[in-house]
Amino acid sequence: MTLENEIELIKGCRAGKDSARKELYTLYSRQMLAVCFRYTGDMEAAHDVLHDGFIKIFTNFSFRGEASLGTWVTRVMVTQALDYLRRQKRVSQLEVHEEQLPDIPDLPEGGEAGRISEEQLMKFVADLPDGCRTVFNLYVFEEKSHKEIADMLGIKEHSSTSQLHRAKFLLAKRIKEYRNHEERK
Repeated sequence: MTLENEIELIKGCRAGKDSARKELYTLYSRQMLAVCFRYTGDMEAAHDVLHDGFIKIFTNFSFRGEASLGTWVTRVMVTQALDYLRRQKRVSQLEVHEEQLPDIPDLPEGGEAGRISEEQLMKFVADLPDGCRTVFNLYVFEEKSHKEIADMLGIKEHSSTSQLHRAKFLLAKRIKEYRNHEERK
């Protein structure tokens, strides 16, 4: 999309034009559904969050141009997904102490994850427990610090680091199991 087209799209959305809204939805809905699924781990919930996110965008188009349009839409969807998880009481505030966490298994040289499709890896992320998945997504995909994550989720910073450690452990374990299973085929 050229800058001129994006500016026209933004103007149309601000003016409440249905054609602009439809174009925005068409441009971003697939990508945003993936973002919503990454957070909720459930396709039905992801569709609900996507729907609510676009309603929020269309009823209060507050884009100010501080980032790209795509970044802003993503931010709205992430916020919507976190709100959904809070309402469902699915953001675990459970504290995990470092001594309770097993060591992350070593991945063989060459990166075991490289042998797994992105789709399979995203399924493993979606299968993580809610708290681990949320922290993992915010840290890895949204590039938030543990302090920012703690503030966003209302948890202690140490809980964020613990949840990330646990997420990495669980993902490494799933990757190893998957690889072993694939080798036996």
